Amino acid sequence: MPDRSSQYKATGIILKGATLKENDRLVTILTPDYGLLKAVAPGAKKIKSRLRGRTELFVINELSIVKGRSLDKIIQADTVYTYPGLSQDIGRLASAQYLGELAVYIAVDEQPQAELYELLNEHLRRIEKLQPQQNVYPNIVQGVFHLLAIAGIAPQVQACCVSNKTVSLNELSDGWRGGFSFDSGGVVFPNQQIETPEDEDSNAPPMTIQYKINAVELGILQHLSKHTLPNPSKLLPSHLKTSLSIDSAWIRIEQILRQYIKHHLGKSIRSANLVDNLYLVEF
Repeated sequence: MPDRSSQYKATGIILKGATLKENDRLVTILTPDYGLLKAVAPGAKKIKSRLRGRTELFVINELSIVKGRSLDKIIQADTVYTYPGLSQDIGRLASAQYLGELAVYIAVDEQPQAELYELLNEHLRRIEKLQPQQNVYPNIVQGVFHLLAIAGIAPQVQACCVSNKTVSLNELSDGWRGGFSFDSGGVVFPNQQIETPEDEDSNAPPMTIQYKINAVELGILQHLSKHTLPNPSKLLPSHLKTSLSIDSAWIRIEQILRQYIKHHLGKSIRSANLVDNLYLVEF
């Protein structure tokens, strides 16, 4: 990590902002070199301030920053890139805010975060390219899964968390139901039980299954780790595509991953409520 002397430079994307005093703005910045930074943008709330537009959400700047006792201070910001398409559609903006929140939760202060920085920007570019009113859930879901993977806490979906057995989608009927357990860390196939060693307490509480999942949801989950967005109409067997809703599967997986985040990070994604309201999702 480059040395942070009394004055240093950093390239970063604005992920969070709040008013500080009357005219200042406190911003949270994800940088590839220094990880997550918090800094004051003095006077950024003033209409004529050069920092006003440059400290808005999802603006990437080359920053000159002065170290402070409690908070660092931005003295110059030169914009490198913006995402104008995000603000032109509420669905795109809400999706970007969703991933931005998660990135803040998993980012590490004062540690290089180049991989996280590049991954987040890759998914923001994908979201920006969505058409108005296009279903945003697939992009949210894969973005969340990729971010969890980079943090080392992605759920296990390729095999059963209990038995470690795998299954082929071609073997599954439309009536197949598995489970998703937060404590076990992912997918649990039907009729699986945790074997308790003889020297352990046999009265230990049983494994909790938070959600039931169907074959389509399992198929999507197992392809989220790929670089490109999975296309269920191509990856699923024909008998599953015709009997189970793919759109509903994306929504349900988002709900599962949202609660998985809350379980493992102790954080709620506030932007998720906006997405729910846009699409009138019922829990």
